[in-house]
Amino acid sequence: MKYYIIAGEASGDLHGANLMKELQLQDPNADIRFWGGDLMQAVGGHLVSHYKERAFMGFFEVLKNLFKVLGFIKFCKKDIALFSPDVLIFIDNSGFNLRIAKWAKEQGFKTNYYISPQVWASRARRIKDIKRDIDALFVILPFEKQFYKAHGYTVHFVGHPLIDAIADRAQVTEVNFRKEHRLSNQKIIALLPGSRKQEITKMLSVMLTLVPDFSDYQFVVAGAPSQDLSFYKQIIGTTEVAFINNKTYDLLSVSYAALVASGTATLETALFKVPQVVCYKGGTISYQIAKRIITLKYISLVNLIMDKEVVKELIQSDFNKKALKVELTKILEASSREKMFLNYFELEKQLGGKGASLKVAKQIVSNLKVI
Repeated sequence: MKYYIIAGEASGDLHGANLMKELQLQDPNADIRFWGGDLMQAVGGHLVSHYKERAFMGFFEVLKNLFKVLGFIKFCKKDIALFSPDVLIFIDNSGFNLRIAKWAKEQGFKTNYYISPQVWASRARRIKDIKRDIDALFVILPFEKQFYKAHGYTVHFVGHPLIDAIADRAQVTEVNFRKEHRLSNQKIIALLPGSRKQEITKMLSVMLTLVPDFSDYQFVVAGAPSQDLSFYKQIIGTTEVAFINNKTYDLLSVSYAALVASGTATLETALFKVPQVVCYKGGTISYQIAKRIITLKYISLVNLIMDKEVVKELIQSDFNKKALKVELTKILEASSREKMFLNYFELEKQLGGKGASLKVAKQIVSNLKVI
């Protein structure tokens, strides 16, 4: 069978790679063409476009690059038509993927979506587009199944793929990790400022202001695979921190606490049982627009899944040195850490266990064989 997969960002690349591995096991003759990243490329198939080329964040940033975005959409449609896949598989990245899905459905292609667009967060009107354009939707958050059911659409809850990604990773020992990266013996505070240039610039500059006030700890910046060291150096300057690129899971496995940009990383940090403060600061225009259309009580996946404040969220103007220092001090205290650990264990139970990628692959291949 011929599969065409479209993923964006580092997280989509990770989940896409794991899905591709399972598809190849379920269908040894799988011919896969995809938009993704290095991890998907390492699995095999043909990489059409790397997500680094499309890393635009926020409404204003997308608007500034509108002609580029429209060019990618036009090229993608043409490439799909030439490949003529048996099924299209969209992974997250809703702004791009839902536009392609509408066209693909009109052209008669079979459409599957893995990792739901966050219609439960904003613009619920998109549900009618999903119902119209997507043949099968595989969701990874426990509350999504009931959300869609309430809107008359049946979806498949498969559990969260991060559980597999974390469980299956190569293990590292703290001693070897510290030695390899020349780290001190101090407890580690990980800085996870995101993966896109706009967010890294805003987040990391504020996070770094705390370094002098916590000299008893080793601060380590988690570099994203999508960015070069030279970019980080411009922000870090002479601040006394370590920098480790593309080894976030290894870093989290040995960290004592973390400051984390809102996104998938908040859930990853929780699954590694690392106490955290969640940070978010977007462009002024993008934030003002988002504030008016997003209806959620929380921005972090940890709090959304648990439906309560498990981790502190510092958003926009609240994300400043004074507030960040207060919250970091709290999660270094034993009582706060114990409470957060208990909530983290409950969170993992709600996520549904291992096997998300396998479940999706089996269902997709099975549906194709029926046709």
